[in-house]
Amino acid sequence: MTENFLWHEISEQEKQDIKKQANSILEDFSKKLSKIDKKISETVIERDSCTREEGTGKPDEIDKKIMFDNAPNKNKDFIIAEKKKW
Repeated sequence: MTENFLWHEISEQEKQDIKKQANSILEDFSKKLSKIDKKISETVIERDSCTREEGTGKPDEIDKKIMFDNAPNKNKDFIIAEKKKW
């Protein structure tokens, strides 16, 4: 019989221990935050105009040669990408 180490029932004592640890972590973090001296000002971006000009509606052309020149892994007709690594 294979045991599953990723999940198991926890006792009431374990629940209490977890609550105590979580409270301790939050209290320590809160104390450290309160010691931060630096005042953070609100970020404001000043703009002359808040609306954009409408363009011609024509999208920029994407050149296949430029895409293939920038691709690190490729063969004759395809760009080779990672699968499920991210």
